[in-house]
Amino acid sequence: MSLEVTGKLLVKYDTQQVSEKFKKREFVLELAEEINGNIYTNFAKMQLVQNKCDIIDRFKEGDSVRVSFNIKGNKWERDGKVNYITNLDAWRVESATATPGNAGGSQGQGQSAPAYNNNNNQGGGNYNATPNFNPSPETIDDLPF
Repeated sequence: MSLEVTGKLLVKYDTQQVSEKFKKREFVLELAEEINGNIYTNFAKMQLVQNKCDIIDRFKEGDSVRVSFNIKGNKWERDGKVNYITNLDAWRVESATATPGNAGGSQGQGQSAPAYNNNNNQGGGNYNATPNFNPSPETIDDLPF
């Protein structure tokens, strides 16, 4: 399953040599979503593996990027307990501002990503919530009637 997300590159970590045959590099995206005129922020830790670890080098923290990724999951048992882990494996990172029209983006044709939580609130509507407030789905009334 291939997905795409656009966000602000918040943190880039160093490459980790996990084993003799496996290396990974993690990074964090700040994702903003507008719901009922309010902007809510989420953070997604993603990873690049093997020969993809260097593709994040050309971006600076703070850049707006579009990331193509796959969801990978593993199951393992230890001491009679079943554990699960989910990874967001990025395989392409590109500038979100370099391509006009945002063609093919998961944000939808002709739509732009919502503004980030900057203190100057440019174009953020009537945003009065605490900047890092992340409501549960049960508290959001997004019904059209």
